[in-house]
Amino acid sequence: MEIKATLPDGTIRRYSRNTTIAQVAESISPTLKKNAVAGKLDGRLVDFHQPITQDSLVEIVVLDSEDGLMIHRHSTAHLLAQAIKRIYGDKNVKLGIGPVIEDGFYYDVDIEKPLSIDDLAAIEAEMGNIIKENLPIVRREISRSEALKTFEAFEEPLKLELIRDLPEEAVISIYDQGEFSDLCRGPHLASTGAIKAFKLLSVAGAYWRGDSSNKMLQRIYGTSFPKKAQLEEHLYMLEEAKKRDHRKLGKELELFMFSEEAPGMPFYLPKGMIVRTTLEEFSRGLQREREYSEVRTPLMMNNRLWEQSGHYDHFKDEMYFTDVDENKFALKPMNCPGHMLIYKNSLHSYRELPIRIAEYGQVHRHEFSGALNGMMRVRTFCQDDAHLFVLPEQIEEEIGRVLALIDHIYKVFGFEYKVELSTRPADYMGAESLWDQAESALQKVLEKRGIPYRVNAGDGAFYGPKIDFHILDALKRSWQCGTIQLDFQMPEKFDLSYIGEDGQKHRPVVIHRAVYGSIDRFMGILIEHYSGAFPVWLAPVQAKLLPVSEHFADYAYEVKQALEAAGIRVELDHRKEKLGLKIREAQLEKVPYMLVLGENEQNSATVSVRQRAVGDLGTVSIQEIIQRIVSEIAARQ
Repeated sequence: MEIKATLPDGTIRRYSRNTTIAQVAESISPTLKKNAVAGKLDGRLVDFHQPITQDSLVEIVVLDSEDGLMIHRHSTAHLLAQAIKRIYGDKNVKLGIGPVIEDGFYYDVDIEKPLSIDDLAAIEAEMGNIIKENLPIVRREISRSEALKTFEAFEEPLKLELIRDLPEEAVISIYDQGEFSDLCRGPHLASTGAIKAFKLLSVAGAYWRGDSSNKMLQRIYGTSFPKKAQLEEHLYMLEEAKKRDHRKLGKELELFMFSEEAPGMPFYLPKGMIVRTTLEEFSRGLQREREYSEVRTPLMMNNRLWEQSGHYDHFKDEMYFTDVDENKFALKPMNCPGHMLIYKNSLHSYRELPIRIAEYGQVHRHEFSGALNGMMRVRTFCQDDAHLFVLPEQIEEEIGRVLALIDHIYKVFGFEYKVELSTRPADYMGAESLWDQAESALQKVLEKRGIPYRVNAGDGAFYGPKIDFHILDALKRSWQCGTIQLDFQMPEKFDLSYIGEDGQKHRPVVIHRAVYGSIDRFMGILIEHYSGAFPVWLAPVQAKLLPVSEHFADYAYEVKQALEAAGIRVELDHRKEKLGLKIREAQLEKVPYMLVLGENEQNSATVSVRQRAVGDLGTVSIQEIIQRIVSEIAARQ
């Protein structure tokens, strides 16, 4: 009996029933078969040796593809588990889960011996042995009762828990490689010998299934690639990321600190406050030009407001509450409801819209202590929030203006970015028809402007779909920062209105907008993006004066006054130290300009200039260096 295989280019080929993905690949090209690791049947990933039993859309998955890399890493996770079982004893290791994650994989195991980074080399060596054995990786499907019996015999309580939680109709599959078997839906590589390059990276603790009431397991992180050169490049980037770690640089450059007295809540030191204020003033000026009005709303408001907005139902586990005068209050996790109250504070005509309200609003959200990560994941942060109250016919134009603003700001920092359209989530609020209208409006704006985007289904906010912006830093890591959210729900919840041309009340539409997202997190990203070497306009100290000796202190103060009068942030190092030491320390502080002052400079009213990334620029007049630095600040360089 024949089946029809429709290839991605629309070509239809006929094969006998039960022809495998591997045989289809070989029939197309021997080279394709050599590079292939799996297939897709009607969009569903399957193993390389999966038989095709009916007419299907057939796609061959090659190792260098995104799906191929995921399969390679998933198979490496099984390789890791098998090696651990071999080293520490089959009965001494209870397996949790081993999923693929961004840039790698991990496996959670329950084992009495505390594992450390020092144990990873031995595990890697055993993984290498298993690769050399080139064990076939074979899938078999079994019934629920068989699965339970199998893993009872294996004495794997965590796997049994997973099986019991599977839906009744679930297809249960096991993958065998040598003496090792694991519960898994697959697909996997055809054999352990197909795993090319891998590295175990770290060990951490992790609660089973992410629940702090469950047992703490040990999690081994790793990564793998089809080519050794790709692995080496990735490991190099990891080392580079360590050097750029904002927590390390933030401490060294005296930008911010954390204290046990306020876990997850940053303290801004003077230099860090300069960077933050400069970021705020930059966007504040652009907003002023675009007719935004800045406001400030209370940090804490009555809980009935959050119940009215829907945040309580959707967000209560991440909120902080307290009782005031026998009423329940909450620290605000978002600025939106406060802006709704400001809009509602007065009557509005259609002639006033759009009304653009902006706030650098401090918000609080509860994060588990284990999730806290410097400035990247905190419990309080500042959102550069804005809410635009618009007429329905103004939606497209206003979103276009926001897109242009975000593009302008990101280009100043040298960020490339990608765009996602996030659609209705499972816990959405409001009518489907309004959601359809909102999603269509956002899609239309992006397509009309020719902006490439991908759909992130189900990841919208509970009150509306959104356009998310993912910036790429110097190491090509992706960070979600900016967002534009179209909201028909909050105006309903708060009974917002304007008087239309017909003299009747109408509902405005709300556009939620953030560019930095969290200013604190954006600072963390910038620290790592620039490796702490901020451009001149953003640097907390733009020039450092280095007198050769105390004899030139008076001249140094004169130069300092001249630079400060021009608006340049300057420090004077008047310590009785050797010039070489002062220069080295200024370089470690990543100051853009170092101005050396000695007898020749004093006599000629000049400074000897050293630039951070260039070195010695020679001797110039005070006015020349002022003009140079001021022009770089103005150009935001």
